[in-house]
Amino acid sequence: MNLTLEAPRLTAHDRCDRCGAQAYVKVLLEAGGELMFCAHHARAHQDAFEGIAAEIIDETERLHLKPEPVED
Repeated sequence: MNLTLEAPRLTAHDRCDRCGAQAYVKVLLEAGGELMFCAHHARAHQDAFEGIAAEIIDETERLHLKPEPVED
């Protein structure tokens, strides 16, 4: 049996640890713990966290999605 696990989705309740804006990147650290960043701060600090990250969940593509029209 093959199982595919989807990474947890970040929600509007997840906030950037630097500025408090909505987080679109979650960095799970090798040493334990996690950091959350908005797209701006994720780009600014990417070099620093890539070396210490066990996993990086990047949902910045959601910033460019257009909402689907609602049909009545």
